[in-house]
Amino acid sequence: MRHRDHLPSRAALIALLLAPACALAACSGASSPSAPAPGQVSGALTVFAAASLKESFEEIRTEFTKKNPGLTITYDFQGSQDLVANLANGAQADVLATADERSMASAAEQSLVTGASEFATNRLTLIVPPGNPGGITGLDSSLDGKDLVVCAAAVPCGNATARLEKALGVALSPSSEEQKVTDVRAKVESGEADAGIVYRTDAAASGDASDEVTIPDGGVVNHYPLAVASSTTNPAAAQAFVDFVRGGEGQAILAARGFGAPGQ
Repeated sequence: MRHRDHLPSRAALIALLLAPACALAACSGASSPSAPAPGQVSGALTVFAAASLKESFEEIRTEFTKKNPGLTITYDFQGSQDLVANLANGAQADVLATADERSMASAAEQSLVTGASEFATNRLTLIVPPGNPGGITGLDSSLDGKDLVVCAAAVPCGNATARLEKALGVALSPSSEEQKVTDVRAKVESGEADAGIVYRTDAAASGDASDEVTIPDGGVVNHYPLAVASSTTNPAAAQAFVDFVRGGEGQAILAARGFGAPGQ
């Protein structure tokens, strides 16, 4: 008896024809970049931030990018006055966060930012090398003949130091004036200086690298504003970052680092 060869079914033929395409696309395990989930932002974000925000903003980046995995954040931590000057000279940024209202007002007057709002406060304190080898007791005669480091007057922490001198009725004789508060901290931590006036948040961030000598704050408070930069190339991500910093999670991170709440 003669048997006829079985012809492949139509379904089998279609499967055979589609196999190469399948291998080149989804069946190969390759996938195309997925779009951000609803409510997420992506792309690149450049944030200009005051030097005193370094530790807290790095933690904020970690938490914010967990919620927005398609986003890459780059920071530039400098003295607030330098950040504003850089923006004015054409540097590109998406967000500006300063350590005082004066610097942000200068940026707003030059139309470098929009919609500035306060997100934190800070106060000054005094730090010394571990063990306090200079025997510093405060902003008093114990500083005579010692190397005291402060911020320059143009820097927010320097302006606050001048206000503190006036409020407490003291006259300081610093041996060095720095362009950002983290430089003051570094000189004390290295033992190059006997004492330095920094923010309370810097004293906390310094940890065992320095000791804190409590001083009256004289009612001097620095108010920290942030805003979306006019030069932003990613306005959605910039606004989302601002909202996160001002929201519950951002505020909790700042508080844990020693910052006061807005308006305090």
